[in-house]
Amino acid sequence: MKFRAAVATAAVVPLALGLAACGGTDKPAAAPPAPVSVPTTAEPQKAVSTAPPAAVRLNRVTFVPAMNSALTKQKSWHIVGKMTGGGSTLLTMDGYQTANPTAMSMTMTGAAFQGKAAKIILVDKTPYLSLPGLTPAGKFAKILPQDAGNLAELMDSGDPTKIYKSFDKSMVNLKFVGEETVAGEKLERYAVTVNTAKALKAQGKKVPKGVPATINYSMWMDKSHLVRKVSFDLSGVSMVMTMSDYNKPVSITAPPANKIIK
Repeated sequence: MKFRAAVATAAVVPLALGLAACGGTDKPAAAPPAPVSVPTTAEPQKAVSTAPPAAVRLNRVTFVPAMNSALTKQKSWHIVGKMTGGGSTLLTMDGYQTANPTAMSMTMTGAAFQGKAAKIILVDKTPYLSLPGLTPAGKFAKILPQDAGNLAELMDSGDPTKIYKSFDKSMVNLKFVGEETVAGEKLERYAVTVNTAKALKAQGKKVPKGVPATINYSMWMDKSHLVRKVSFDLSGVSMVMTMSDYNKPVSITAPPANKIIK
C-alpha cells in the first residue's frame, strides 16, 4: 500500500585531546663576583606550545556510545530528506520528531503521491495518515492497531535512536573520512558499514529477501557527536537526510476530530 511505502521511507531516517610536545633551552646564571669567573647553569625552561591540541577521532569502540549518548540528550529534532533514483527526485520529506513522548509529524511529496503532499502524524503510538487519492484533502485516516499491520513497526523505525543503537552489534567497519563544512558548520564525516541482517534483527525486524549483506552509510557529526547528516545508496536508490534544530520547542498533536475520517 502507498502509505506503507511512505512510512518506510521516513524510517531511513569523550572527545580526547592530545598534548603538544614541549622543547627546552639552557639559560646560564650570572657568575658570582670573584677574581676567577665560575660558570654555572640553571634548570632548563620548557617552552609553552601555542599549537592547538589534536583531536582523537572516534573508532569502532567509541563511535556508537558517543553517538547514542549525544542523541539521548535530545528532546526533539527537525528532519529533511530526499530520495533520488534514475536521475530524478523520487520523494522528499520534511518533519519533526520528539523523543519523550515519542511523536512524529512528517510531510512528504513525490511520485508515489501523484506530485502532491502526504502527511503522517504519530501520537500516542497511533498513526494518522493524509494521503492523496486515499483521503480527502486536509483529512486524516486514523489507523487502528488491528488495521495497522506492519505500519506501527515502520513508524517506530522513524525514531533514529533505535536505528543508531542497532549499529552497536551490526557495525562491520568504521572509517574517519575527514572534516567537511555542511551548511556553514564544520562537521566530521565517517564511513560506516553495517551488517544488514544484524541491524534489522537488533531493531526487531525480519530480513526481507534480496537485501544486500551490508549497507554503507556516510554520517556527518558535529563536535558534540550529534548526527547532522546521513546518506546511503541501496539498490540504485540514494537517500540523504539532515537533522537539525535539536532541542527546540516542538508540539505534535493528533488532528482535530473534524479532520479525522473513518
